[in-house]
Amino acid sequence: MITAIVFVKADVARIPEVAQQIADLDGVSEVYSVTGKVDLIALVRVRTIDQVATTVADQVNKVPGVEGTETHIAFRAYSTHDLEAAFSIGAE
Repeated sequence: MITAIVFVKADVARIPEVAQQIADLDGVSEVYSVTGKVDLIALVRVRTIDQVATTVADQVNKVPGVEGTETHIAFRAYSTHDLEAAFSIGAE
């Protein structure tokens, strides 16, 4: 599974609608409204790099109100929750 973190710059007046339209796309697992230089962060979880390209270039970028994106591919996940679960296997 490939995880891509997509920073989305959106038309400020349309952020809620843009976020929902992105969230409804295949391959998008979550969309967050955030503070800072970008307006939304979308998590794309797909099986291939080609699917990342299709999801971002052909779908996210074409949502009305999206002004630009910046995509980051995750190499590895470091999660306290995942680590706790791994160490609790077999523990009573």
